[in-house]
Amino acid sequence: MNKLTSLFKALSDRNRLRIVAALLKNEELCACQIIELMQVTGATVSRHMGLLINAGLVVSRKEGRWVHYRLRRDVTSWLPLMEWLEAQIADDLELAADLSKLAEITACDPEDIRRKQRAVDGG
Repeated sequence: MNKLTSLFKALSDRNRLRIVAALLKNEELCACQIIELMQVTGATVSRHMGLLINAGLVVSRKEGRWVHYRLRRDVTSWLPLMEWLEAQIADDLELAADLSKLAEITACDPEDIRRKQRAVDGG
């Protein structure tokens, strides 16, 4: 698929846009933090992250069982798009609420979040 088409397809989904907004405000997020923010399953987050990675927007790194994600900030041609996105996010009440919730999530130890998620999943 064309790189530009992949980029806009990745951004066209509201949940993926929420993830990008979260990553714009944080250097890196653990999958557990994204799961907690989105209130969806790990498989759903994984699918969304796969599309964002394939579009070239996000990179990941594995640490033990957990995957950490961050935006690719080395693509200078995307800088105007990212600046525009940040401006739009500032005017979106739902995304602002997400960022407030995310501040609470990132204040917690990721291991506590993982324990809570395992307990909910029955694992």
